[in-house]
Amino acid sequence: MPHDTLRRPRPVRTAPRTPAGGPARRRRHWTRRPNPIAGLGSVLWLVVVIVPIYAMISASLTRQDEALGGNALKPPAHPTLANYNTVLHNGFGHLLLNTVIVAAAVVAIVLLLCVPLSYVAVRSRTFWSGASFRLFLLGVAIPAQAVVVPLYLMIAKLNLYDSLLAVVLPTAAFAMPVSVLILTGTLRDISEEMYEAMALDGASTTRMLFQLVVPMAKGGISTVVVYAALQAWNGFLFPLIFTQSDGPRVLTLGLFNYVSQFGVNIPALLASVVLSGIPVFAVYLVARRALVGGLMGVGGK
Repeated sequence: MPHDTLRRPRPVRTAPRTPAGGPARRRRHWTRRPNPIAGLGSVLWLVVVIVPIYAMISASLTRQDEALGGNALKPPAHPTLANYNTVLHNGFGHLLLNTVIVAAAVVAIVLLLCVPLSYVAVRSRTFWSGASFRLFLLGVAIPAQAVVVPLYLMIAKLNLYDSLLAVVLPTAAFAMPVSVLILTGTLRDISEEMYEAMALDGASTTRMLFQLVVPMAKGGISTVVVYAALQAWNGFLFPLIFTQSDGPRVLTLGLFNYVSQFGVNIPALLASVVLSGIPVFAVYLVARRALVGGLMGVGGK
């Protein structure tokens, strides 16, 4: 075979390796294609959320004689804070205090009962614990309107009618099924090795609950706190049915102060709604990261 017919193998050129997060990965990140459909959907959803809020705030700054006519999206010609002054001097502080008490009591009851119940449902392997957990979750499928008459009779028999406790107890009861569902999904994400390590260290069940479960389940607990507080804050049916006087009245019933047989004070009504939503918005800003993390862990492993 002639020597000149032999071909030497060509050297294979390899691309230089780049460390993780280097220029190559950064280049792929910037060349990622945009998603116009997702962007359009986000813009539409933002418009759906922002426009009603803008209309509500704009109407709350409008005078009563200008509220019934014109375009709802048009800024007020003569903005005024008189509606907020009317709300603040019409018992808003008393309504806010009652609502805060109800929300705090509901959150306390839900956490006190749901955290140990979820811990038992996750850690126990007995038939009765699983059956009790599934039976408890049936409360998700029971609407409050279906049991309002039996609840009314029970509260009347217990002499709790027309009190804040008559609002707290049923609100907490209907918030517990979803709260247990959220907490069990969060507790299932705690690895078995952590429980075994604490058991080898001689930790009791109570110590595991307070030193392992509660710190590791902060996201789920924050989600439950926000959910239960919102259930109490926005509740309307139970305060309407189980209270009558002005003493235990909450914010949702306080909106009737601006409704009379001769008309509705729309600007003052919307100003009351705006003031009622400020505490909820503040809580969301503080707990939004834990809330999102808790909701992501609902499904469990």
